[in-house]
Amino acid sequence: MKKVKIVYTRDNCIGATVCVNLDSKHWIMNKADAKANLIDGTQQGDKWVLETELTQEVQMAAEQCPAGVIEVYDLESDEKLF
Repeated sequence: MKKVKIVYTRDNCIGATVCVNLDSKHWIMNKADAKANLIDGTQQGDKWVLETELTQEVQMAAEQCPAGVIEVYDLESDEKLF
């Protein structure tokens, strides 16, 4: 399976819960501020990053995020996939 990097701009999250509903393996809602948390992600500047395998759920969460704050990059080439 292809290895990817999820890059999430948490500050711009609008709390729509789309990512959590589509990919609960990687996303959970933070009740304190009504924004999603990237499970096991590490903060790098203003982004949260996680290396994982590309699944349909990862792709759907990125593509359907209404705020457009989830991006997915190929881990080897660093090409933006979604």
